[in-house]
Amino acid sequence: MKLIPVFAAGVITAAVIAQGNAIAKGGPGTTDKGLDAAEKTHLIFMREEEKLARDVYLTFANIYPDQSVFNTISTQSEQTHTNIMRDKLAQFGIADPNPDTDNLPESIGVFTGETYGAYFSEKFQQLVDYGMQSELHALYVGALIEELDMHDIVECPKVIVSMDNGIEEDGCGLNYTDELAIINAYSSLVDGSEYHLRAFVGQIEAVIGVGNYEAQYLTQEEVDTILAR
Repeated sequence: MKLIPVFAAGVITAAVIAQGNAIAKGGPGTTDKGLDAAEKTHLIFMREEEKLARDVYLTFANIYPDQSVFNTISTQSEQTHTNIMRDKLAQFGIADPNPDTDNLPESIGVFTGETYGAYFSEKFQQLVDYGMQSELHALYVGALIEELDMHDIVECPKVIVSMDNGIEEDGCGLNYTDELAIINAYSSLVDGSEYHLRAFVGQIEAVIGVGNYEAQYLTQEEVDTILAR
């Protein structure tokens, strides 16, 4: 079983490449420089995408209270991830697209960003609708979100590239930035998403059989590496 492709497929590369890039560029990543437009755009986008993950998991935690993985990841890890992105926006003087994120439960599924708010509102509803079919469907949604999140942290999200903003395919994300504060934050998010993917796949394969999970957004090789297969 694979989740209906709500998002187009993508590819992730090793996060350590970005750290090497910052060093190789002669040090700009080690200074408190201002971010360029692409870095700002990506940071805003990731604030909303981390909120998307939290909100979907909070919703599923209420629908499937006996499946503890949703509550654990939403209230602990994903809340932390949304806070990290909020703090990075504040550090660089960028307005938060969702300042009422922590106003729970009213803010669940509400995305107020001027540029990407409508996009995330639509995706929230699509993902929740799919996951409401069964607990297994919801677990597949969780795994998809984590695969998507890793791609969109490291590479420039296709939604950003598709807009008329001058940002090209390799023009944002962890592999683009040389700002050390952003590299460290994004690397932490990738580590968390790898852990979350393993957690969701573990629950999925308890139903479908060990080794039977198929990648939904990343390549199978990338997912198998994360799952240590």
